[in-house]
Amino acid sequence: MRVVVIAAPAKRKGIPDYVTALAKGMEAMGHRVDVLDAWTGDAYRVPAYEYIAVVAESLTVFGGKMPEALHRVLSAGTLVGKKSAAFLKKTGPFTDKALTNLMRGMEKEGMYINWSDIILSAAHAQELGKRIGA
Repeated sequence: MRVVVIAAPAKRKGIPDYVTALAKGMEAMGHRVDVLDAWTGDAYRVPAYEYIAVVAESLTVFGGKMPEALHRVLSAGTLVGKKSAAFLKKTGPFTDKALTNLMRGMEKEGMYINWSDIILSAAHAQELGKRIGA
């Protein structure tokens, strides 16, 4: 399966290690995986993938606001009915609220979310990646 992992870190600092670990876990299951940085990536390519995994970080500890770059990527093409997963890096006590906000933003674009989880570390992300398609 062709999978894109969209990384939306809170700041423009490149692809975090837990995102590459998630992609490696997915590749271990035999999937063809591309990693797209939401801050610099080509959003027009996203609809071409069979499965979309969004990995984000909350901008605020209490509000659960998502990075603006993520909204730009998700609204760039038609994603209605695309199977997807929502992952959020644990950053504080209100991570559940931030994950809910992420999922609402994805569902607003018409995406079908069949999996969501909170990433605790890079090793945890790699184990999560091995569960896709299993």
